[in-house]
Amino acid sequence: MAGEAEMPAFLASAVAAGIIDSRQAERLAALYAQSARIPEPAAPAARFDVVHALWYLGALIAMTAMGLFTTEAFVMMGPAALLATGVGYAILFTFVGDALWRRGLKTPGGLLVAAAVAMVPLAVFGLQSWLDWFGPYGEPGNYHDFYEWVKGGWVLMEIATLIAAALAIRAYPFGFIAAIAAVALWFLSMDATSWVYKVKEFSWEQRAHVSIAFGLIFIVVAWAIDLKQRRADYAFWLHLAGVAAFWGGLTSLDSTSELGKFGYCLINLALIAFAVYLGRRAYAVFGAMGIVAYLGDLSWGIFRDSLLFPFALSAVGLAVVGLGVVAFRKGPAIEAALEANLPAELQRLRPNRG
Repeated sequence: MAGEAEMPAFLASAVAAGIIDSRQAERLAALYAQSARIPEPAAPAARFDVVHALWYLGALIAMTAMGLFTTEAFVMMGPAALLATGVGYAILFTFVGDALWRRGLKTPGGLLVAAAVAMVPLAVFGLQSWLDWFGPYGEPGNYHDFYEWVKGGWVLMEIATLIAAALAIRAYPFGFIAAIAAVALWFLSMDATSWVYKVKEFSWEQRAHVSIAFGLIFIVVAWAIDLKQRRADYAFWLHLAGVAAFWGGLTSLDSTSELGKFGYCLINLALIAFAVYLGRRAYAVFGAMGIVAYLGDLSWGIFRDSLLFPFALSAVGLAVVGLGVVAFRKGPAIEAALEANLPAELQRLRPNRG
C-alpha cells in the first residue's frame, strides 16, 4: 500500500503486530506529518529587566548593610546583640523568601534566601565573641574587618556559611545562593593559611601557595558539578572563585627568572584553552589578564628601551582580534573539529553547555 510505505516505521510495526489497521495507520501518519511541519514554539528567552535589576539590587543592599558596611557603632552593640541580629535577619529573610518561592516568585524568593545565608558570618561572629573563642589563632578583630583582613580567626565563620549555603541550595535550587558560597570559599582560601602552616603570621608566598591549592580544588569541584547539574547554574560561581583564587595566588608568586615568567604566560594560555574546553569564559578572562601582565612586564623589563616593541605589540593585538573574528564566524566548524578530534575520555569529561 502506497500510504503504508510512506508512514513512519513505528506505525508500520503497529500494523504488522495487529495493534491498529492500515486505515488507522494512514490517518495517524497524516497527522504525524502535519504536526512535524508545525514549528515548536520557541522557549521564552531569559530576561533581565528593570524588575530583576531591582530585585538583585535590593538583595545586595540588604546583604552589604549587615556585612561590608557595618559601622563601629553597630559592632559596639555587643556579642549577644550581633548574634540576635544575625539570627533574626536570617529567619526573616528565609521566611519571606520561602513565602515568595512558594508563590512562584523564584527570583526574589531565592535572592532573599541568599541574603539569609549571608547573615551566617554575622551570627557566628556574635556567637564566637560571646563565647570568647575564635580558634587557635585568636580574636581577628571587629566584624567589619572580616571583609578587609586575612586572618585565621575567620575560618569557622566561613565554614558555617558554606554549610548553610549547601543546605539552602538543597531546599531552594537557585543559582545565586552559590555566589555566597563562592565568596566564603574565596575568603577561606586566604584565611586558611594560618591553619595550613600552623602560624599566626604568614608570608605572601605561603598565602599564594594555599590560594593556588584551594583554587585547584574549587575548579575540580565546579567541574564535577558542571557534569551533574541540570537546573540552576551553581557551578558558575565556584568556577569564578576557583580561577580567582588560583590565578591570584599564581600572580602573587614573585619570580626573577625570565623562564619562570614565561612559564606563567604558558599557564595563562592554558587557562584560555581550558575555557574553550569547558565553555567557561571566566578562565579566558583571567588567562587574558595574565598574558597582558606578562607582556607588560616584558615591555618594562627587557624591551624598555625598544621603540618598536609597542608597535609590534599593537600588531599582535590586532592579529588576535582578527583571529577572534575568524573564530566567531567559523565557530560551528571549530566546535565540530574539536568534538571530532578529542579523545573519548576527554569528551566524557566535557560539560554540555548547550
